[in-house]
Parts: sequence; C-alpha cells; structure tokens
Amino acid sequence: MRLRVVDLGLVSPVRSQSVYHAVGYAFHRETPPTILLVSTTSPYVSIGFHQDAEREVDLTYCQREGLPVIRREVGGGAVYLDHNQVFTQWIFPRDLVPLRLEERFAWYVRPLIETYRQWGIDATWRPINDIHVRGRKIGGTGAASIGEAEILVGSLMLDFDTQRMSRVLKVASEKMRDKLFESLEEYMTTMRRELGTLPDRDAVVHTYLECCAAWLGAELEVGSLTPDEEAIAAELDERFASEEWLYQKGGLRQPGITIQADVRLHEAALKVPGGLIRVIVRTHRGRIDDVSISGDFTLLPALGLAAIEQALRGLRARREELAARVREVYRALGLQSPGVSADDFAAAVMLALESRS
Repeated sequence: MRLRVVDLGLVSPVRSQSVYHAVGYAFHRETPPTILLVSTTSPYVSIGFHQDAEREVDLTYCQREGLPVIRREVGGGAVYLDHNQVFTQWIFPRDLVPLRLEERFAWYVRPLIETYRQWGIDATWRPINDIHVRGRKIGGTGAASIGEAEILVGSLMLDFDTQRMSRVLKVASEKMRDKLFESLEEYMTTMRRELGTLPDRDAVVHTYLECCAAWLGAELEVGSLTPDEEAIAAELDERFASEEWLYQKGGLRQPGITIQADVRLHEAALKVPGGLIRVIVRTHRGRIDDVSISGDFTLLPALGLAAIEQALRGLRARREELAARVREVYRALGLQSPGVSADDFAAAVMLALESRS
C-alpha cells in the first residue's frame, strides 16, 4: 500500500485543525491514504463539535490571554493545545478502516503505543479511545466521517501544560479549578514527565513513522497538500475562525469534566434548612475517588467533615449507600448539624454526580 505522509511542521492554530478536514473534504478515489503531522505555532483551545463554547470554556480568560478557541468537526471535549504536541491525523478510505468504532481506535493507536514503547514508555490502550501509562492518560483519540474519508486524530504528547488546561475550562468555583488541576496532575502524563526531559520532535516523528509503516505494511511517501486541499483548507480557516461557527450550540452534554475516560470531576451546591452544602466529587471507574465538602452550615465537632469525606471515598454513586455511610459517621462521632442531615450530604453528592456542567 502506498501511503502519503505530509509533515506540515508548525502551522497556525486554525490550520492545525482545518487541514485534516480539508483533506477529508477533497478526498476522492485517487487520493492515497494520508497521514498528516502538524503542530501549532501558538497555543489555543479546541472544542468538540457538539460542545457549547460559552458553557465549556472561560472565554473571557481566553480572550484576555490571546488564546483562540476553535471548534472542530470531530467530537470529544475541550482541550488546551500548544507546540508541545504533535497531532497525528489519519485520512483514509473507508474500505481500509475497521468498521466497529472500538476496533478502529485500537487499530489507529497501535503505532502511537509502539512509538512510546520504543522510547521506553510503557504505554497501553485504554478502551475505547485513550492511551495510558500506568493509569495516567498520555493521549486521547477522536474519529469522524468527512466527505468520502474516515478521519482518526490523536497526538504524540511531548509535554502538556496542566496549569493552563485547568485555567481555560469554565468551572463554577476556584476550589473546583484547584481540584481540576490536582486531578490533571494525578491522572495525566507526558513524554517529558516519563523521560525526565523533553524529547526532540523530529526524532519522535521518525520513530512514529517507522511504526506506522510496520503496522500498516505500507510504503511511506513524503508528499504535500494538493492545490485543491490547500484551497479547501483556506476556506475552512475562515469558517473555523468565525464567531458564527464558534457560538453554534452543541448537542448532548455529559455531567462533569472529563480528566480521562474513566475519571470525571463534578460540582454542585445544595440549599438545605441549615445552610448551603457545596461538594466537589471526583469519580474513578464509577466510584467516588475523592470528595471535598464545604459550605455555610454548622457541624460539630469540626473534624466530622473530614471523616464524612473519607467515608464516602470508594463508594458507588448510590444515594442510599452514601446516606447509610454518612449516618454511620454521625453515630460514631456523635455529630451535630442543625438543619443539615446525613441524607442531605448524600443528596448533595448525588446532585453533583447527576448535574450537567
């Protein structure tokens, strides 16, 4: 199989997104399967096709910091991107791509995983579309059908700015933002973190292309964009940079903020007779991994709040189970909380887990 490789190096933020769409729209019977490699000249925020920009991203902060926000035609969540990622974009004919989505992701990530392994990083596939290193996410993937082509996108994560990522997302409180940063640090990793040094982009790309050739059994040919692809990319640059495109409303929303496929952050506030209960909950594989409770209620003795938080960790999101555990803490410590019951704490946690951010 002949496979075209186009390494565009550093391009503008909007072109790093528009280019693979353009190759997809221009795709026809004679177009070879294509791998695009691209990095951005400057930082930006990319949001998924179905997302609502005003609800997902702190647009005021992004504008102040000069960070463009660009909607792509591929699904997934909002993400901060900069020159420390190499985007690996596959544009292939349908008959070369596995039909089932899970098989498609497994097929696409194989060269990415092998690249990390050849650099001494023990990467594995985490279905359906993440790559992990000992439980930490080192990359996600996305898929779309554009024109006559099937698109698969991902990245080689040389490094990642978790501080900036936690800042660009829209959250309800600074405490939630702190927890978001903490969770990104705990559940994400990069080549720099694993190796102790930032790897050379060209060297990593060379390894990746060797892995692609071996996995696909293909002869790689260095190529460039056709005039038609260039023209469509220029048109898409204009559309993707427009406010009309950015501010279109998204579709269904999932509760919370995704840290990785099985780790999410949730926040809510519940008004009860004794005051306001605020909770930030992190779930890992369907169980409560961490919880922080605050508010303007009275609870005596004060150490009881930490005991409630500890007691909830590891439980599944079942209201009765949560309430029963909190009642046990109340009995064991003789807690008093005028106007606030053990069931109220369980209700606040469930409200966070079920609410849509």
